[in-house]
Amino acid sequence: MTRYIVMVLLILLFVGVADADSIWAKRDTNAKAAYTDDVARKIGDVLTITISESSKVDNKAKRDLQKSVSKSLVFDGNIGNFADIGEFGTEASADNSLNGKADYKDERKFVDSISVVVVDIMPNGNLVVKGTRQRDIGGDIQLIEVSGIVRVSDISYDNIVKSERVTDFYISSKNKGVADPYTRPGWLGRIFDIIWPF
Repeated sequence: MTRYIVMVLLILLFVGVADADSIWAKRDTNAKAAYTDDVARKIGDVLTITISESSKVDNKAKRDLQKSVSKSLVFDGNIGNFADIGEFGTEASADNSLNGKADYKDERKFVDSISVVVVDIMPNGNLVVKGTRQRDIGGDIQLIEVSGIVRVSDISYDNIVKSERVTDFYISSKNKGVADPYTRPGWLGRIFDIIWPF
């Protein structure tokens, strides 16, 4: 009798263990499928944007204008048969010239990487992303804000997209702190720029 009870208990224990690993068990919704990747596809997913933006402006303008006018008037003093008052005349000349030259150059480069969150999915499947990053190093605070639209096909296998592949790419970098007074003119310099802008 004791042997039968032990056998029944062993069978029930085996059935309980087998049921826990059954292929018909309900799948955990948070579990990752065996062959899926980490590419962002739904709201709340995170992806990384590598920023490599550069702009170069080189405007040159040169203008050379010159105008010269010369006018001469001579009267011989003969008024028909009545009188001869002598010869007299007048001359006038004018010169006008303008030489102008303007040269403007501006070159900027911004290299960084920032992780963003998918905040919306468009009807065609494109992802609307947005993210911020703030750094505080030695009292210098840098705040970077990034947003844009990303195609899923442009995201690499390691969940990274380049900034030139982001549509409506918006980036804002704001700096404040110890170095801020040294990167912009003071109030006196700004007043002189208004009074004497040359």
